Amino acid sequence: MVLIGVALIIVGFLFRINPLVVVTVSGLVTGLIAGIPFKDLIAQFGEAFTTNRYMSILIITLPVIGLMERSGLEKQSALLVSKIKAITAGRLINIYFLIREIGAALGLNSIGGHPQTVRPLIAPMAEGAAEAKYGKLPKEERENIRAHAAAADNIGLFFGEDIFVAVGGILLMKGFFDQNHVVSDPVLMALWGIPTAVGVFIIHSIRLYLFDRRLERRLGQKKPENKEVKSS
Repeated sequence: MVLIGVALIIVGFLFRINPLVVVTVSGLVTGLIAGIPFKDLIAQFGEAFTTNRYMSILIITLPVIGLMERSGLEKQSALLVSKIKAITAGRLINIYFLIREIGAALGLNSIGGHPQTVRPLIAPMAEGAAEAKYGKLPKEERENIRAHAAAADNIGLFFGEDIFVAVGGILLMKGFFDQNHVVSDPVLMALWGIPTAVGVFIIHSIRLYLFDRRLERRLGQKKPENKEVKSS
């Protein structure tokens, strides 16, 4: 009977009801079926919100980023990178990938991210670099550039943070080994993440190089021609 809450979530998402309402109702129904008093359920909701209130900071960043984009942040970042002739979409994303991986290795996970960095800065800058080289981009290639920018953030964070000794994954392995009476050193576990991070950077750099080559093959014939201004 307790699993009725799971069924409510499935039905709610199926009919596209507000996820917050669906999860809240499901939690209340599950608790009441399990015999938890309604007052205690509300207290647990309040305690959970208070404990995880820092998560609401993300909600504050979204309107700030929206205002920055409305004021021209996206256009200015694309314009800035378009003036650098040597830069390409793949090279720019690769630079961000390296910064993201090193930052995560040092525990600086907040210097990047999809909402605060990729969406308003990295993706528009990569698109601007491609547009400066090939002109107006087809929708498919524009989406590909955005996808590579998002992937660079995900991969750089995932493999970079394993080098940081205080990351959750390292501490989880340390706790698991301790429970099974296996001697382990979290510093050594973090150091063993360095070869993997270096290998991932090399592999991803090759992927981005091939991505630039593919853009050159597909869009190289559509380079914008310089228009001569005729004097009247």
